[in-house]
Amino acid sequence: MPDTPPVFADVDAARTRISPYIKRTPLLTNAVVDARAGASIFLKAESLQRFGAFKARGAFNRIASFSDVERRNGVLAFSSGNHAQATAGAARAFGVPAVIVMPSDAPKVKIDNTRALGGEVVLYDRVSEDREAIGAEIVAARGLALVRPFDDPFVIAGQGTVGLEIAEDLDDLDIAFVPSSGGGLASGVALALTARFPQVRVYAVEPEGHDDVVRSLASGRREVNAPGVRSFCDALLSDRMGVLPFAIAQEKFAGALAVDDAAVAEAMRVAFREYKLVLEPGGAIALAAALSGRIDIKGARVAVIASGGNVDPDLFARVLAGQ
Repeated sequence: MPDTPPVFADVDAARTRISPYIKRTPLLTNAVVDARAGASIFLKAESLQRFGAFKARGAFNRIASFSDVERRNGVLAFSSGNHAQATAGAARAFGVPAVIVMPSDAPKVKIDNTRALGGEVVLYDRVSEDREAIGAEIVAARGLALVRPFDDPFVIAGQGTVGLEIAEDLDDLDIAFVPSSGGGLASGVALALTARFPQVRVYAVEPEGHDDVVRSLASGRREVNAPGVRSFCDALLSDRMGVLPFAIAQEKFAGALAVDDAAVAEAMRVAFREYKLVLEPGGAIALAAALSGRIDIKGARVAVIASGGNVDPDLFARVLAGQ
């Protein structure tokens, strides 16, 4: 695997490579949300992507880039859910088996969906066990090709195609809010958007209490989150940002901010009420940031990435009910 971050040309190449496999998702507007934010909000509905999240882009780009020999025995991924489903689905499209290492506390809907897409699921305890060590052992034993969730140039470039589509749909853009955990999506989108709009300010958004990106940008080194889940944004709980995404972040991000669960829940309700979208917590966090007032967006043109919609039905019902 290349040990240097991708560049814009890699994002552009990824778009060509994955175009037969993914959907071009819509960029939505809503007058009520614009009035509430005091800005022009453009919501990129990646919740409508194949397998319910942006992760399909990176998974297809990585698996398509493997040689026939590399993917002969199958692939392996470790994920809390969306990368799991995307890798299982992309592997099935290429006719190869997939082993997915998932935390035992991942939403049941994500575990079930991964299995339904043909993935062999291996569960682990996210607090006491190391998923990368588990994955490395399986890769070594079975000769599988590893599809990393974010610290891979092909995955980052694939996720960056979200930004390419936004750039093609807009004449101008001032600010972008992008969910971030390991940073594959946020760094890829930053590569694409800053190439098209050099003045754009890209902000990574993460859950309060899991704010390693905020701390990493401040310290200049990758900071680590303490173990344990402190947010219902299950898709955004990596222990730290990836090496390659962080290198891009230091150059391309305007900053990062952490948003609490209450604001995320309200954004889920807004997305359902105004855009008619079902979003999972991690998928709504960028909208929560845009509505939070933490960054001055008054009068600006703002892109918000709604990154996924794979939410447990019972949780979604409780959120809509305000419980």
